Order: sequence, then C-alpha cells, then structure tokens
Amino acid sequence: MSYKEDIVGYCNKLGIENIGFTKCRVFEELREFYSHRKSKQIENEFEEDDIEKRINPFLYMEEGKTIISLAFPYIYEKYNNTEGYFSKYTLGIDYHKVVGKYMESICGFIESLGGKAKYFVDSNALPERYIAYLSGVGFIGKNNMLITEEYGSYIFLGEIVTDLEIEEDRPKETECGECDICLRACPVSAIDKENNNPNMCLSYITQKKDIDEQEMSELKGRLFGCDTCQDVCPYNKNIKFSQLEEFKPFDFMKTIDYEDILNMSKKDFNEKYKLTSCGWRGKSILQRNVLINLARLKKLDEGKKFNSPYIQEYYKKLLKK
Repeated sequence: MSYKEDIVGYCNKLGIENIGFTKCRVFEELREFYSHRKSKQIENEFEEDDIEKRINPFLYMEEGKTIISLAFPYIYEKYNNTEGYFSKYTLGIDYHKVVGKYMESICGFIESLGGKAKYFVDSNALPERYIAYLSGVGFIGKNNMLITEEYGSYIFLGEIVTDLEIEEDRPKETECGECDICLRACPVSAIDKENNNPNMCLSYITQKKDIDEQEMSELKGRLFGCDTCQDVCPYNKNIKFSQLEEFKPFDFMKTIDYEDILNMSKKDFNEKYKLTSCGWRGKSILQRNVLINLARLKKLDEGKKFNSPYIQEYYKKLLKK
C-alpha cells in the first residue's frame, strides 16, 4: 500500500471520511489577494497581517512536501436556532480540543510510517479553505465557506504538513452556479459577488471586544457566531449527521438561560461555556451579547449591578436606548 492509502485507511477507522492531499508549496497566487486586503484594511483583530505566514507553509515545516487537509463534520443532530442562539459550531466540545486530539493521533500514525508531521487547528495563518479546495475536500462557495458533498459547509478543517511525498488530489470547482441565496440572505451584506468584508460579518461582530450601537442593533439574537449564510445554502439541506460524539450539543447551549449567563461566576463559566468553542473570548463577551438581546426583546431589567466595569458600561448604554 502507498502512504496515501495507509493514511486514508487510518483516518477512516477514526471516523474521518473527508481527507485530501496537496503539494506543500508557497501559494504565490494568493499574494495579490492578501496585499489588496491589507491595503484596503479589510482585516480584523483576529487575523495575521504577515502575508508570508499566510502563503508560505515552509515557515511551519522547512522539510514539508505534502499538506493533508481533513474535514470534521459537527452537525450531530437536528437543531433550529431560537430567539437567542449560539452558532451551531459552538454547541458541543470546543473543536480545537476535539480536532486536535484526532490530528495528534494521525500525526503519530504518519510518524510510524517514517515521516515527520505537524498539525494545525486554527493555530496558523495558512489559508485552510483554499488548501482544502486544492486537496479536493470540497469547493469554496459564494459565501466563502468550504462546502463538502456529504456534510455541506458544517465542517471544521485541520491541516497536517508532512515531509512524506504523497500523490496530490484534484481540486473541486465551485458548484454554486447562478445560485445567490446566501448573498441575498446575509443581514449586513458582508458577502457579495465582487467582495467579501469579514469586518462586517456578524459572526465576527459577536466576538470583537468593542461594538457600536449600529452593530448591536444588527445582532438580533446572535449570542456568538452567525449561521445565516449556511442555513440558507441548498447544500446544507440534506446533509449527513456527524458520527463524532464529541460534537453532541450540550443541553445548556440549546436551551439558553439568560440569567444563568448574566450571573455566572468564573467557576461557573469554566465548568460550562469554556468547554465550548465560544469560551475562548471569555465570559464578558457572552454576558454583553445576552444584555444586547435582552434589550432588543425589551426584557432588560433595571437596577442590576455587575462586578465587571466592561459589562456595567454596556448595561448602562443599553438601558438608555
């Protein structure tokens, strides 16, 4: 058997079906794109501004010859967003931990074959969706999401750089055709036919530290993340459910208790919400977004006191609206 067959077989045994391979190289074709974004300041506080780190995988492994792209489906069961909701990707155990566990195991297997391997799960600046596209894992839709045949765009991506020479796969061209449902559905027109502006995306807005009144008015129940462009996508209508039990939603993420979130201690936060993918921003961001939604629903009570000056300040602003 070849390295490719061995690795694919091992991944399949772990329950991972979507695997692709592409040559480890500098992605020079993306330099102009990132230069344009930088010149137009279409970047945000979470993005790497060093273009070389975005296009050059050899900065992460000098001996790299192949990049392996893997997709991990996270929709474990049917779930509809409620009046106030957390994005579907946050409902189970933090994907960084889950995907990292699988990737570590796969890297160990590659090393047993005599290769070097280094994995990444949101821990580098490389263009993971583009790499997944080059690897044949899926195609990039008009909403800029990586779309797979079996699981739609409800997937997490991870990459492994290895010094093994492995036959690369063929990219999948976009299959959106004339469909523009996602473009029309985006509440803030963050995506369009010409340009995408991640700074306008409501998923980003729910996570950034400081948001203005206009941004607060646009959240409309989003407590962390935004699923709109994915929920309307035809490729997400008849997807397979994930077999990865770690992504089974926590009950407290589906049935949201606003008072529980507003009054939680650091200990409460660590035992619940920090276990999820929305925990990395800390409890104050979640509390702020709950306050915004309560104000929208006209259910924000007067007379509350918060230990956090940051939360107290937002509370005062929202009471005045």
